[in-house]
Amino acid sequence: MEKMQKFNKIGKILLVVCAAVSLLVIAGCGNKNANETTFKVGIYGSDDRIWKPLANKLKKQGINLKLVEFNDYNTPNKALESGELDINAFQNYHFMRDWNKANKGNVVAIGDTYIAPQRIYSNKIKRLSQLKSGDKVSIPSDATNEDRGLRVLQQAGLIKLNNASLHTVKDVTENKKNLKLTPLDAAQTAHSLTDVSAAVVNNDVAQDANLKPEPAIYKEQINKESKPYVNIIATTKSKKNNKTYKKVVKAYQTKFIAKKIKEVYNGSTYAAWNYNFN
Repeated sequence: MEKMQKFNKIGKILLVVCAAVSLLVIAGCGNKNANETTFKVGIYGSDDRIWKPLANKLKKQGINLKLVEFNDYNTPNKALESGELDINAFQNYHFMRDWNKANKGNVVAIGDTYIAPQRIYSNKIKRLSQLKSGDKVSIPSDATNEDRGLRVLQQAGLIKLNNASLHTVKDVTENKKNLKLTPLDAAQTAHSLTDVSAAVVNNDVAQDANLKPEPAIYKEQINKESKPYVNIIATTKSKKNNKTYKKVVKAYQTKFIAKKIKEVYNGSTYAAWNYNFN
């Protein structure tokens, strides 16, 4: 009987100890989660290969980035303003300003990422001079990239534009080869190469379509006038001073990410935060 009572006492003590240990483990886990903050980041296409390594580094600082991938240029800012995202990284300054104006938006830039020249590609010709009268040339159709694509065609000597601040095909004043300029959704420009003589393609779209930069028949020249086309990390105006967001920007603007940008985009894209635009 005495032995039985001793066993009961020992059993009760073990139960108390186990319960205490369990509480400590749970508390420890709770503290770990409490110190980790999760933020949703909207990105486009191939940029996941830049942001995933960055997310791994930030996780050590207690910042957990959840990457949300988009395949169009229209949704990420809407998701930002609705609160579905905390920050996004897909657009340039020019696009952001135009989007805010058209949508009465409050999106603001909090840091530069990279500058990516547009390129003219073709499956049918090797040089711009081989374009014939009446040939079709596709360009991105969203307002910002249509304007930029037309400027690239002008830079290449194929057309001339008026002095509008945001060009459309209606603003072409000279088109000696009578090129048929066809605006398409930006993501479709690369796929249009089977149907057109040439296409102006955004760099991220080219990357996703496995178009290498070397075969391009023309590359946009980057100079001081290219600054509006620097890509950015953005958030809403009310959150622009968020300290954690600033930590994300600081972690992005490093030699590690600059090297990663060069690797992912095969040398076709340049880190913008220390780029010399002269």
